[in-house]
Amino acid sequence: MPPSKEQLARICFLLSDVDGVLTDGRLVFDSEGNESKVYHVHDSAGFAYWHRSGFKAGILSGRNCAAVAHHAKSLGITEVHLGHLDKMPIVQEIAERHSLALDEIAYIGDDLLDIPVLQAVGFAASVPNGRQEVLGAAHYVTNASGGRGALREVVEHLLRAKDLWEGVVAGGGLS
Repeated sequence: MPPSKEQLARICFLLSDVDGVLTDGRLVFDSEGNESKVYHVHDSAGFAYWHRSGFKAGILSGRNCAAVAHHAKSLGITEVHLGHLDKMPIVQEIAERHSLALDEIAYIGDDLLDIPVLQAVGFAASVPNGRQEVLGAAHYVTNASGGRGALREVVEHLLRAKDLWEGVVAGGGLS
């Protein structure tokens, strides 16, 4: 059953997977073996709107990529957890460190590693290009594909539930 507006309003921490959610899932390597990522500016803005609205966010990925850590730093994301195939212990650590209940956390994922987290948090989102099993575990499937503004869509959904989105729009995204 999807969370109610009241349950969505309790969400104060947003966690996202990277490959397939913040990116389109393709892995790009240069001739030296360095990995690069392509991000959509709408997702970056989504993180900014979430932070400016007074909430925290983090990134949790099974892969370890320096490009992800660099991008997260540029967005002011301090909870960056890379190279963790078993994601639930990290989610529990984040919840404890920030004195959160799991139902105060939203998570966006697209693949099988994400299912335990999606089943545990207060708001579980996926992207239309997510694996079928993941879509079944999600409360919400974005219209935007991974790497095409899906995180931004989730941020808007959550801020609307909190009656904060109109203020973000009225402030031109700056408040």
